[in-house]
Amino acid sequence: MQKFDVLTGIAAPLPILNIDTDMIIPKQYLKTIKRTGLGKGLFSEMRYREDGSENPDFVLNRPAYRKAEILVAGDNFGCGSSREHAPWALLDFGIRCVISTSFADIFYNNCFKNGILPIVVSPDDLKKLMDDAERGANATLTVDLENQVIKGPDGGAVAFDIDPFKKHCLLNGLDDIGLTLEKASEIATFEKNNAVTHPWA
Repeated sequence: MQKFDVLTGIAAPLPILNIDTDMIIPKQYLKTIKRTGLGKGLFSEMRYREDGSENPDFVLNRPAYRKAEILVAGDNFGCGSSREHAPWALLDFGIRCVISTSFADIFYNNCFKNGILPIVVSPDDLKKLMDDAERGANATLTVDLENQVIKGPDGGAVAFDIDPFKKHCLLNGLDDIGLTLEKASEIATFEKNNAVTHPWA
């Protein structure tokens, strides 16, 4: 998993409440178990018209936001079904950070397991960041995970809280497999001893 330390990138405003996982990645894209290639389906029902052409009004189709790496979104982001394809699609598109006032629990935890930083801020701070994100090509935010601060284009700063263990995992690029591999030597020692004491196992 890719480490997350400091991210400076374009922030796209998505001031929609209750964006659920079906909106993030519709069900027709769930046939694959691969984590790549899902970016094309991200927000597809909003990004594309019925004939398959792009909807020019959707934020990620606007020239200034096509390479956005940060989403500033409305309340209760990631609600709905617990599909892990949702963070996969965000990551495959290039989104590394989502900022909102609240997240659905399962989506929130899935983000950390896939190298995405979900940040919870107050409604007042979200309004400031949404205003920053609406600047188009100048909508650049810097997210500093180590120091737990978001810096805006005018130098303003918003602090955020995060669970220390989740922070450690992102800073070091550790998903569940990575955490297990950190204990590889202890596991090998246990297996060796267990083979001696329990040869029938």
